Amino acid sequence: MDTFEGKQVLVVGGSSGIGEAAAKAFAARGAAVTIVSRNEGKLKSAAAQIGGNVKTVVLDTGDAQAVEAFFAAEGAFDHIVISAAQTATGPIRKLTLDEARNAMDSKFWGAYRIARAAKFNEGGSLTFVSGFLSVRPSKTSVLQGAINAAVEALSRGLALELSPVRVNTVSPGLIATPLWSKLSDDARDSMFEGAAAKLPAQRVGQPEDVANAIVYLASTPFATGSTVLVDGGGAIS
Repeated sequence: MDTFEGKQVLVVGGSSGIGEAAAKAFAARGAAVTIVSRNEGKLKSAAAQIGGNVKTVVLDTGDAQAVEAFFAAEGAFDHIVISAAQTATGPIRKLTLDEARNAMDSKFWGAYRIARAAKFNEGGSLTFVSGFLSVRPSKTSVLQGAINAAVEALSRGLALELSPVRVNTVSPGLIATPLWSKLSDDARDSMFEGAAAKLPAQRVGQPEDVANAIVYLASTPFATGSTVLVDGGGAIS
C-alpha cells in the first residue's frame, strides 16, 4: 500500500461520493486529510465515516475571496483533489441559461478558483475529477460533456504552468454515488442493471474505484498532464 504518512491532503468536495472515498483512501494511508464543502452537516457525517486524521472546513468554491482566505490561513498542501460540483443536467434547449451558467461556475470555475489560489509543498500534485462524457457525448447531457472537457483541458495546461507540481484528471463513468439517491430504489437498481449490462466491465462503478485512480496519480511522480478513464469501458462501448 502506498503511504502518505506525514502528507497534507486536501479534498474539495470530500463530504460525499467520490470525494469522501478519496479522503478515506488517503486517511487509510496515513495522510492528514482536510475535507471541504459547503454543507457542515455532511462534512461532520463524512468525517465520522473517514476516520483517521481528518479536519473539516466549510468552504464555498464559488466565493473567490473565501477560497483565497482559506489558503492564506491553511498554507500549503502536498496533494489536492477537486471533486466538488453541482450541475443541472438535460438537453441544452430545456436548461435555462442561468442553470447552464451555474453548472459551469460550480464545476469548472470552482476548480479554477482552487487551482489559482492553491499552495503546494515540494513534490505536490493537483487532481481534478471530470467525467467520461467529455469523450463520449450524450445528446441529453451536452453541457456536462462540455464542462468535463474544459476541466480536462485546464488540467493539461496547468501541468505545464504549475510544473513541477503535477496536475492530472480522473474521468469516471457511471458511479453509484448519493447523486442517484433522488431516484426510488427500484428505479435506481433498474438503471444500474441496465447500464452494467452495456458496459464491458459488466458492473457499475463504485466511489472506491475512482479513489484508487486518484491515489495512484498522487503517488506516481512521473504522472502529470494525464487523464485516466475509470468508466468500465463506457467510452468505448
